[in-house]
Amino acid sequence: MTNKKRKRQRQGKNDSSNKIQKPASNGKPSSFLEKMRARLSGGHFRMINEKLYTCTGKEALDYFREDSSLFNLYHAGYKTQMSNWPEQPVNVIIKWLKKQSPSFVVADFGCGEALIAKSVKNTVFSLDLVSNDPDVIACDMANTPLDSASADVAVFCLSLMGTNYQTYLEEACRVLKPGGWLLIAEVKSRFDPNTGGADPEKFSNAISELGFNSVKRDFSNKMFILFYFTKEKQNSKRKEIEWPSLKPCLYKRR
Repeated sequence: MTNKKRKRQRQGKNDSSNKIQKPASNGKPSSFLEKMRARLSGGHFRMINEKLYTCTGKEALDYFREDSSLFNLYHAGYKTQMSNWPEQPVNVIIKWLKKQSPSFVVADFGCGEALIAKSVKNTVFSLDLVSNDPDVIACDMANTPLDSASADVAVFCLSLMGTNYQTYLEEACRVLKPGGWLLIAEVKSRFDPNTGGADPEKFSNAISELGFNSVKRDFSNKMFILFYFTKEKQNSKRKEIEWPSLKPCLYKRR
């Protein structure tokens, strides 16, 4: 055997040995891809979230009608964000509803996954911009198909997102029966005047001028604030309401 052949044989053995000795991936590439997908999904959520907080309800409706898949992306990101909260405001509202009469008709403005309808015995009209569920009514929150004075409770759970949010509340006032309840849960930072948020007193006063009585404000939770109102049984003619600007809830880019 020539020296050249021996050299080639030794090189072949070394190459084979090197291939065998490569460390196993231990799933790291797939883990990396999962992290990248999560980051991309989070980026889409932040983009859509910012859009919803800085446009009107009509613009948001058109936005999702143009591409309804964006609605699913938004709610996937929303679910991830909510998983970090120690308590969900929707669960507090569900507990409250379970203590009320099961005959109460509920209008859930911006229902998301319609958790309220799935959790209580009441008749619930679940309303949102897009519907992937036959039990959810797709509409602009300022212009719902509900009859006037048809609901006993109107709920806004983290859903006062549009720049024209006051028109949603006006619509809630229209569909509520006299004496009906209005429940609003919102991110606490939106009502912190020290960081650019609205004064909760001014917000509450504006809703009172719309035709409601303030019953309770719950600041006990670290993440959100809950407002409880009842609709006046007789609406008096009121002056033009000065609505405070609600601070957009924007998530930091990482």
